[in-house]
Amino acid sequence: MTDHTDTTDDTDRTEATDDQLAQTPGKGRNPTPTRIEAAEPEEFGLVQAWWGDGKGKTTAAMGMGFRAAGHGYRVHMLQFMKGGASSVEDTRGEYNAIDQFPGFSYENTGHYGWHGRLDGSDDDEHTAKARAGLERARELIEAATGVEGALTLDAPADDGVHMLILDEALYAVDQGLLEESDILGLVESKPDDLELVLTGSHTKPDYLYEHADLVTQVAKEKHPIDAGQRARKGTEY
Repeated sequence: MTDHTDTTDDTDRTEATDDQLAQTPGKGRNPTPTRIEAAEPEEFGLVQAWWGDGKGKTTAAMGMGFRAAGHGYRVHMLQFMKGGASSVEDTRGEYNAIDQFPGFSYENTGHYGWHGRLDGSDDDEHTAKARAGLERARELIEAATGVEGALTLDAPADDGVHMLILDEALYAVDQGLLEESDILGLVESKPDDLELVLTGSHTKPDYLYEHADLVTQVAKEKHPIDAGQRARKGTEY
């Protein structure tokens, strides 16, 4: 059996120069956490779209939300179509985490079950909830218009935010609950310095390409749900 033990003497290794270290994100220093203080983003204002049939779109968006909130920016997530299902408990890990994190808040406008799945949920109620979510998104974008500087981290989202995540808004379009024009209207009405993140959709949102700055496809290669695995606590909720 091949021995992979590293027998290289440390003295043989070339140490990085100060110039090389200066080019790294941490400049050669170990990262250390600092207290979160309210701050103003310097380069926010892009439109992001995360779509595809793979797991991880919402997870990626929330990850960015936590990163932004960690810098003291005000973040809010508005969820469409995630009202729960028999495989998901009422209490979800992401909600508990967001609740404990300064500067990050959320609200859910979903109806129980999934539209068009014949799961006992009311499709008309899905439509009503999605339309209510759209109106709420419009309110949040209007509230963010004219916002300048740092924002109080525990203030309501109605006072304005720096990043707005509209989770599953694109999937609501897929399901016919919202129109493409509804999403484009949100994009066109957003203030220049609001970072707008849209997730969902299993089909390519061609209508967004001229309006989005970042479009990421999350593609499924293999998923345990295909083998009958239900949503798991701590990974899916």
